[in-house]
Amino acid sequence: MHLRTFAVLAATSLAWAETSDKQARQAGSNFAAWDAAYSQASTALSKLSQQDKVNIVTGVGWNKGPCVGNTPAIGSIGYPQLCLQDGPLGIRFGGSVTAFTPGIQAASTWDVELIRQRGVYLGAEAKGVGVHVLLGPVAGALGRLPNGGRNWEGFGPDPYLTGIAMSETIEGIQSNGVQACAKHFILNEQETNRDTISSVVDDRAMHELYLFPFADAVHSNVASVMCSYNKVNGTWACENDKILNGLLKKELGFKGYVMSDWNAQHTTNGAANGGMDMTMPGSDFNGKTILWGPQLNTAVNNGQVSKARLDDMAKRILASWYLLEQDSSYPATNLKANVQGNHKENVRAVARDGIVLLKNDDNILPLKKPSKLAVIGSSSVVNPAGRNACTDRGCNTGALGMGWGSGTTEYPYFVAPYDALKTRAQSDGTTVNLLNSDSTSGVANAASGADAALVFITADSGEGYITVEGVTGDRPNLDPWHNGNQLVQAVAQANKNTIVVVHSTGPIILETILAQPGVKAIVWAGLPSQENGNALVDVLYGLVSPSGKLPYTKSESDYGTAVQRGGTDPFTEGLFIDYRHFDKNGIAPRYEFGFGLSYTNFTYSALSITSTASSGPASGDTIPGGRSDLWETVATVTTVVKNTGGVQGAEVPQLYITLPSSVPSSPPKQLRGFAKLKLAPGESETATFILRRRDLSYWDTGRQNWVVPSGSFGVVVGASSRDLRLNGKFDVS
Repeated sequence: MHLRTFAVLAATSLAWAETSDKQARQAGSNFAAWDAAYSQASTALSKLSQQDKVNIVTGVGWNKGPCVGNTPAIGSIGYPQLCLQDGPLGIRFGGSVTAFTPGIQAASTWDVELIRQRGVYLGAEAKGVGVHVLLGPVAGALGRLPNGGRNWEGFGPDPYLTGIAMSETIEGIQSNGVQACAKHFILNEQETNRDTISSVVDDRAMHELYLFPFADAVHSNVASVMCSYNKVNGTWACENDKILNGLLKKELGFKGYVMSDWNAQHTTNGAANGGMDMTMPGSDFNGKTILWGPQLNTAVNNGQVSKARLDDMAKRILASWYLLEQDSSYPATNLKANVQGNHKENVRAVARDGIVLLKNDDNILPLKKPSKLAVIGSSSVVNPAGRNACTDRGCNTGALGMGWGSGTTEYPYFVAPYDALKTRAQSDGTTVNLLNSDSTSGVANAASGADAALVFITADSGEGYITVEGVTGDRPNLDPWHNGNQLVQAVAQANKNTIVVVHSTGPIILETILAQPGVKAIVWAGLPSQENGNALVDVLYGLVSPSGKLPYTKSESDYGTAVQRGGTDPFTEGLFIDYRHFDKNGIAPRYEFGFGLSYTNFTYSALSITSTASSGPASGDTIPGGRSDLWETVATVTTVVKNTGGVQGAEVPQLYITLPSSVPSSPPKQLRGFAKLKLAPGESETATFILRRRDLSYWDTGRQNWVVPSGSFGVVVGASSRDLRLNGKFDVS
């Protein structure tokens, strides 16, 4: 049965993770399951009237069902009222659900076991409340803009890291029989003018950056894909034949269905013929404009949309339903059910292991039973109005755990930093002075005389339908909010052992903070959700050594991209976003992609490379994810990592590949492997990186195919994209 197949795949992937082959995804697809599901869908389709088929593809309308998206039940085949519900970090509007960490925090762990477990738990909760389709995970926005409003919902601007996280999350969700939805397809990289802007991107950047992680999603049998609000090269994404039929369904072999983002449909015939399969929510937000339903029926009767196209839409939706065995004893929808289980353990682990230690002068951390601590900043405590006081987390008041928008959920509880610090201080006999304000007045009294001063600052962002403190989605700059720089300055002047803790949806410029002699440590705590304080205390007090690594670059320099205010975003940077931009232009960032300190030390040795790769274009049959040979292993790289320090820790060795000089202009290096090794003092382990054909290929725009070039491939392995410990090469003829 299909569901049991997914469970076996999940177990297989966890076994790979335990042996450090964390990036190997070649066994991620079981195509016979799709064939069986399509057979069942064809049988069911033969029993349906045209009106039934139209009902399957058309939502019932905004606010007209228990979920954010609903389609009518079809009694003749036992098809239920389908429930589609946000979102990527938990069940939106759930009554007793877990607020999981955002995607960007999961990416910061670089730990596929935790990412997979997060997906499994997301799926378990979705099924527990009777949600058929969970609207996540997110590969778009990819994160091309460092200040993009919704970057935090996804896994960061590297397509390889995002692709692995998409696969792990989708397979985890779907192992529970819940349909995952990969979104937002595609090039919806900013919130500003998202409903009107046209993203104009070249063919190679489309494939090597933005389409790349969606291929991973399709290869992992994702049931559905959500098309985005924006235009792509001048045509609305949700009726764009090139991207929906050409790229997604034909080139990537996607067998599931495409749903619209909510009210992202613009025409009846254009959407149907352009490749969209389901309209959501079925009307505009006023309930007045309906583009399918009766209108689609008329279009089919008039021959403007073929009956075969309507059949294809309905069959794709039914096949996904059968694929996940939702036709067999699926729970009734009850968003108020308590489904939390022990899932908070994953929240704390991801929040903790996603913390990135940026600076630790004089080994001020971990803390060792200080006699007096100062805790300063409004974000050290829970929002005084209540942890869920702001709809869809649409404020930056109190401690920050996630951004704002439809990709949020309610906190079942919230442990703020001060809560957890106070508990630890009581057990240690430590006195804590709290100043839960961002005003610099009173800072000297609170901070002076303390063994260390912890100062909390934030930067927030979210979806454009909510404006927070004048910010409509995308951040206008990369500065900390609430005069964070001035607050840190004041604290650092009053206390020479200042520890800065940052909770943020994305990079901020740290130059003012780093210029303060009193700042001894910077702890990038990211977006830790409901376990905010507990995760932080785990790291501050050395219960674990920090092991997070940056999933993006932090720099005071221009990132080479900017939010566009007009009608077109030209994507002139091409392939060169985030670390690719800084590498190409020889710019030394403040903290590079993949960076993160530890309380221990690691050495690298014994680089080994074996390759059977041959040059030329991909030639395999198309399977979910693209040509089959793209997913075949063609090279293996190994290295030995040793913990040479005095405490247990975890290291993330990272593999970067440089393409031969014969390739047209390319990034100097690209991430193509990583592993997370948990090592006791003195312990060594071999990290194994499996390279697939796609990892060594570039998109040849002339041949319209992925091509492995001939020549010498550079291989570097290190602790970050700039801290490169070992290098080698191999030749492909």
